[in-house]
Amino acid sequence: MFKINDCHNVNDFRKLAKKKLPSPIFHYIDGAADDEVTYRRNTQSYEKCSLIPKVLNNVDKVDIGLKIMGKRIDLPFFLSPTALQRLFHYEGELAVAKAAEKFNTFFGISSLSTVSLERIREIKTPKIFQLYFHKDRGLTNSMIDKCKTGGIDAIALTVDTITGGNRERDLRTGFTSPPKLTLKSLLSFATSPSWSLNYLFREKFDLPFLSEYVKEGTDIQVSVSDYFSNMLDQTMNWKDAENVKKKWGGTFCLKGIMSKEDAKKAIDIGADAIMISNHGGRQLDGSASPFDQLEEIADYVSGKIELICDGGIRRGTHMLKALSLGANACSGGRLYLYALAAAGQKGVEKSIQNLKNELLRDMKLMGCTKISQLNKKNIIFF
Repeated sequence: MFKINDCHNVNDFRKLAKKKLPSPIFHYIDGAADDEVTYRRNTQSYEKCSLIPKVLNNVDKVDIGLKIMGKRIDLPFFLSPTALQRLFHYEGELAVAKAAEKFNTFFGISSLSTVSLERIREIKTPKIFQLYFHKDRGLTNSMIDKCKTGGIDAIALTVDTITGGNRERDLRTGFTSPPKLTLKSLLSFATSPSWSLNYLFREKFDLPFLSEYVKEGTDIQVSVSDYFSNMLDQTMNWKDAENVKKKWGGTFCLKGIMSKEDAKKAIDIGADAIMISNHGGRQLDGSASPFDQLEEIADYVSGKIELICDGGIRRGTHMLKALSLGANACSGGRLYLYALAAAGQKGVEKSIQNLKNELLRDMKLMGCTKISQLNKKNIIFF
């Protein structure tokens, strides 16, 4: 039987997650918008260039840690905030946070977290909260206030969900949060007994950041696309982002920046970092990949803001390429979500360890002992 010890990379965990999850849940993780062109491009773009190694360097000791958003982490990547994690495994965000703690890297918490901040705050790892800007400003402000007292180290305001992307896999499978049984999905849930029993008999599904205020996503079934389209404020602008930064008062990041012009505006409002991201290809299909935009943005901002390359990462070499082109760090969601679905905390830890092993080995093969030694000179484009 295929087990986590047989999972040597992200794609192995994807295969195992597909076996364990009901079809609607798996395709929610795995799917993207429209024809999923951007989703595929996010990973394929890393293959447009090659690494150029240097030899005869002493690489006995390698340090792959770095400082990002005011925190020293032991890996050059962190775990992006992703929604609804207890749908994928009953341990949910607690499992991911504990795995991040083990490796001392940032753990991302979504506004659509299925575990409360009170339960996560005691886990001693750097934390970044993904803030959605709601029509209900009281809801948005309450999330910021919770972050102030809940041990959050940085807020990332998501700016690429002004409306929901056309996630056709979710339409075909009937995915909602929480999930609902239909004649179409019944067989899939029945043939995933472990998941179904855990969902039915463990802690009741909830979205704590929302449930005190609204029903959407908690008491009724709704698609994530509907949540974006109906609950988020489509009038959000740069002044709103600046006001969020002022109310928060701490390290502030914008998630979803894809152009050099918007990167400059992020600097102008005082953001500390941007996540170059297209939401994993789940919003505007046909858009560029984060890696495609990275070099231009890095050259344009000239070190005035921290850059995080988010999305499409499946290998340590992908991270080395991004770091060489000017990223200060990398991040990703599916790189750990498949593992969470496959085996909970142990799965996430195994996935992180796999990537860490790749990074250490590949740094030695590159002839580098520190992340700061990576630069454009060790990249060639076809």
